[in-house]
Amino acid sequence: MTTHTASSTPLAPAPPGFPACAQVDLGAISANVAALRGHAPTAELMAVVKADAYGHGLVPSARAALRGGATWLGVAQLPEALELRAAGVTAPLLSWLHVPGQDFAPALANDVQLGISTTWALDQAVTAARGTGTTARVHLKVDTGLGRNGAWDADLEAILTSAAALQSEGVLEVVGIFSHFAYADAPQHPTVRAQQERFEGIVEQAARSGIRPSVRHLANSAATLTNPSAHYDLVRPGVAVYGLSPVPDLGSPESFGLREAMRLVSHLSSVKESPAGQGVSYGHVYTTTEQTKLGLVPMGYSDGVPRHASSVGPVQVGGRRYTVAGRVCMDQFVLDLGPDSHAVAGDEAVLFGVGAAGEPTAQDWAAAVDTINYEIVTRVGARVPRVYLGEVEA
Repeated sequence: MTTHTASSTPLAPAPPGFPACAQVDLGAISANVAALRGHAPTAELMAVVKADAYGHGLVPSARAALRGGATWLGVAQLPEALELRAAGVTAPLLSWLHVPGQDFAPALANDVQLGISTTWALDQAVTAARGTGTTARVHLKVDTGLGRNGAWDADLEAILTSAAALQSEGVLEVVGIFSHFAYADAPQHPTVRAQQERFEGIVEQAARSGIRPSVRHLANSAATLTNPSAHYDLVRPGVAVYGLSPVPDLGSPESFGLREAMRLVSHLSSVKESPAGQGVSYGHVYTTTEQTKLGLVPMGYSDGVPRHASSVGPVQVGGRRYTVAGRVCMDQFVLDLGPDSHAVAGDEAVLFGVGAAGEPTAQDWAAAVDTINYEIVTRVGARVPRVYLGEVEA
């Protein structure tokens, strides 16, 4: 159990009737984007707001990123892009992960640019373009060694050949070529330079086909912060926009000029005396060793608290840090507050927040359950309301 200074972050209460909330500091998102612009001053910046802005809330986070200086927005799925357009967001917008049979006409009608990585996707974009009389604006996604989404070899050659012909017709405009790193969080890994060389070779191959896009983009958060040679025309940070370090082994958020945008907080619903030798929660995998006080936190794995955090997840109450006692349940977990605790029902319990303020962080939770900080914030459940601190546009 470790004592820390309580956070100075402005607090907002959970909405009435909700035992917990995720406080999202929109000012932090804007400031993080401004800091990222400083790390890549020669490139434009696409703030990636996929997956409900990594759990922070799609539309408010997107607007905050634009206030901070983002010039593009990126999402994985087309419905996310259309939600942004419906909310009045007009910034350049790219959606890149699609399935066969998807109707691209709404994307074209709403000026959403499409990531194209397969011949069928190119065909669907062309069908939508011809059907609507609108030029399809696309970015060709190429696989430079990740072995995931992206075209390579014969498919790549076919896409380049077809795209060049369609572009000359005016049916298609190739705005960008992009790819994704496999080891950007390990900047010295040999695949990093190999992928850059492969990417540059594909750009040259495209030029020989008659395709000269205005933006080349490869750098994710890690490469934005650690690899200036990969910045090209546009950087594409995701998790760093929300103040989490993509390279925790190389630096904390504050070492890169970032701060965490989300605090996940609840309140103790009860505090009760417990004797020594009392088993706690399912399976009694934790047993008290002395007379103590047990605090109940009304959050569980249905809210995104990892069940693997049983007996290891860090939580702060009253400026003191505790560890989850026993198993995380669907809606609740227990803290052993110790015999000298003065905590009472209603006291705030901080699961994660701002590391510089001494609070547990998403990275602390990631280390405790052997995952990455990305997963910790994106898994926060839909029933946990987001409470926004800072400017929220209508």
